[in-house]
Amino acid sequence: MLTNQRARSSIMPLVVGLAGVGVGLVAGFLAGAKPLYLYLVLLAVPVTVFFFARFEQTVLGLLILRTSLDPFSAQQIPAAFAVGLDALTLLYVTVMLLVGRSVRTDSFWWFLVGWVMLQGLWVILLPIGGLGLDGSFLPEAIREWVRLFTWVMVYLLVMQLKDRLSPEKVISSLFLALVIPIAVALIQIFLPSLLPPFLGAGDGRIRGTIGHPNGFVTLLLLFIGLTFWKLNQSRQRLPWLLLLGLLVLCYVSTKSLFGLMMLSVFILVLIAPRLSPVTLIGGMLLVALVIGLFASSEYGQHRLTSIANTPLLNPDIDISRAILLSQGDMNSFNWRLSQWNLILNRWQYYPIFGYGLGLSIPVAGNGAYPHNDYLRALVEGGIVGLVAFLIFLVAQGVRLVQLMRSAPRGSAKRNLCYIMLAVFLSMPVAMITENIWSHTTLFFYWMILMAIAGWDWNDLGSTKTTVSVSP
Repeated sequence: MLTNQRARSSIMPLVVGLAGVGVGLVAGFLAGAKPLYLYLVLLAVPVTVFFFARFEQTVLGLLILRTSLDPFSAQQIPAAFAVGLDALTLLYVTVMLLVGRSVRTDSFWWFLVGWVMLQGLWVILLPIGGLGLDGSFLPEAIREWVRLFTWVMVYLLVMQLKDRLSPEKVISSLFLALVIPIAVALIQIFLPSLLPPFLGAGDGRIRGTIGHPNGFVTLLLLFIGLTFWKLNQSRQRLPWLLLLGLLVLCYVSTKSLFGLMMLSVFILVLIAPRLSPVTLIGGMLLVALVIGLFASSEYGQHRLTSIANTPLLNPDIDISRAILLSQGDMNSFNWRLSQWNLILNRWQYYPIFGYGLGLSIPVAGNGAYPHNDYLRALVEGGIVGLVAFLIFLVAQGVRLVQLMRSAPRGSAKRNLCYIMLAVFLSMPVAMITENIWSHTTLFFYWMILMAIAGWDWNDLGSTKTTVSVSP
């Protein structure tokens, strides 16, 4: 025991010293190249110190901070945050292994690792001419791969909180991530003139601190689900009911048409186990209330009435005519049909492996995403990539069902898994017409919850450890 303690005490100063040398070299380079990045590197020094000295508090603080970073996307702050979080996690894992401590993982984390490593295949194929685009697009492909890799690191980081903090405490702490986005959203609703342009809602759609209203609405749905969960767990329901009303207000104010579809699927799945005339009517009334609030504005009315001029509701308009109409009728659904037609035509030239990871925008050539995540996976990764994407979706659903069945009936864990399943099932539906895959903030918090859902909720404080080299 004494030998181990001496080994640990000798390793830690070495690690800190090497980290200091690395920070010094990077700071010296950035002082002349990117002054803003220099400040970020200098900020990383105290963060790293607190990370090891106050691990739980620092991790929770970093997780809460993510919702406030998107307004600084032009300065690359969210990207720097992701890289820094990845580096911190890898540093922590390295130190734990060097001092002989265990690193907690689970089977789903190993699946994530394998899946993200598979995505690296498209990064490798791009510069050697194996895809539809050439190596000049390599930075965009690497950026997309790092985004996916960050989900793996976030999951791993949260796993290290297991047996240190209760799952209920971690989830409750995540609600603090709503404070700044909701505060900004309320100002966007009632006092938009007070906000600077990069936080304003010039088109009448609120977005909080998230880059786009559509990204904000999916994040809100996730926290609406968590609020439902807290309502079932808490004895004091009034604060959670008030929060739920506030989230619904912001949800409607995003004026996202696909958000109504996601909410409908969420409610349908939520009431399905207790389906009765009363619950069915209640669910329908809630959806009707949200649609009514959505339609109360001129913009919402325009979005709803525009559906009548699409092949969905007008039998006189076929797909070919809708594509032609999209060039001048400003109908978002008809425009999507035109975009899907464009993407499919481009995909046919490279059907097996596609054009490259994260490269659907340059493939389209019009500066827009496909607005269909299945077509995005198809054009970026070909048939192989689409199959991998579908496996990724199915694996998450299977994981949630397994966790739900393994938890006792009526337990907090089982209820959380079911609400997460309701949120999850709304995603593949929305992916038909929206770019859910690009909603980075949503998946950041989704992976946090996936990790927490896999904990043994009755094992807090246990001395049981995991093997660091196997799930």
